[in-house]
Amino acid sequence: MTGNAHVVVIGGGYAGVMAANRLMLSDGVTVTLINPRPDLVHRVRLHQLVGGSDDAVVSYRDVLAEGVRVVVDTVTRIDVAGRSVTLTAGGALGYDYLIYAVGSGSAEPSVPGAAEFAYPIATLEEAQRLRPALDAAPVTAPVTVVGAGPTGIETAAELAETGRRVTLVCGGVLGPYLHSRGRRSVAKRLAKLGVTVIDGSGAVVAAVTREAVRLADGRELPTEVTVWTVGFGVPDLAVRSGLSTDAVGRLLTDETLTSVDDARILAAGDSAAPSGLPLRMSCLNAVPLGARAADTVLSRLAGEQPENLHQSMYAQCISLGRSAGIYQFANRSDAAVWLHIDDGLGARIKELVCKGIPRHLAGEAHKPGSYRLHRMPGGVAKRRQLLRAHRAEAPAADRAL
Repeated sequence: MTGNAHVVVIGGGYAGVMAANRLMLSDGVTVTLINPRPDLVHRVRLHQLVGGSDDAVVSYRDVLAEGVRVVVDTVTRIDVAGRSVTLTAGGALGYDYLIYAVGSGSAEPSVPGAAEFAYPIATLEEAQRLRPALDAAPVTAPVTVVGAGPTGIETAAELAETGRRVTLVCGGVLGPYLHSRGRRSVAKRLAKLGVTVIDGSGAVVAAVTREAVRLADGRELPTEVTVWTVGFGVPDLAVRSGLSTDAVGRLLTDETLTSVDDARILAAGDSAAPSGLPLRMSCLNAVPLGARAADTVLSRLAGEQPENLHQSMYAQCISLGRSAGIYQFANRSDAAVWLHIDDGLGARIKELVCKGIPRHLAGEAHKPGSYRLHRMPGGVAKRRQLLRAHRAEAPAADRAL
């Protein structure tokens, strides 16, 4: 392609911002970032917004390259044949290449009463709705957090540290991703904070009412505020636009993150399913996937063959209030191993990670191409092998997440 190429990035989260910044490496590219909000949601701090210690927002001025045009709007449809996107505010925007980085949000709850009486926390707006509900409840009022993945654990710990009476309903095992040693460490910290942990086969929520959470074994937990952290879903934009997706709705791509339907469309972050084998939804994967999608576009514009995905996975970190946390190490198949760092040092590592994400984005904004991608040898064949091994080793509760 000769002349100036216009790349549209849908989604201004971690993956979208990294992709937009990296595209500025080429003088022959103009970039438009479309996002429904005028700022970056620092999603790994949403539990702190709920707890009152952070607003979980970072200005685009601090993390986005000056040359990137920001359009505050929502895309309602991608016209693949016409190479354009339709906006909620009206009108269409054409593109030469499109990076699909719409991220993820809360899955629609199937439990009776959950949609009416529980508060999800996967997005900024959801966390902002939860905050006043907590403020209106007496500090002694019971709060129930449903779901014991990282979001549920972090939210329960954050609220308990402020003096709230918190019950964490696991729906199975506490921290399914964690190694048993890490799980014991988390359980010990939650107990110290006064969190009541309900796990095991009976810890499945059957219904939610305004005043109680009913479990499958018949128990009823009185509650003033119920926080719902069970499951994540992705926007249905790709489905509505007629693009191929996996069962969840992630855009299906090859190992260069290129859509299986159109070479001008790429995906990055939580909404991407390379070779039908999506990586774990996390900032750990979103940032490098954004960089990789941009590199694919730049390679194609230069007439070069894009590289395949070489993504390595190695850890998960969870905050347990402001003064403790856990950094759980993992092998390359993303299965937790015995090694972890906890307590105060774990909290400091978690905080370094949270501060490091905007720094990585800002560094790429100021010097496009400076973010270094780590490699995992073997490409898709190796990823398939590792993921098969992980799924064979993981208990059912881990796979469900």
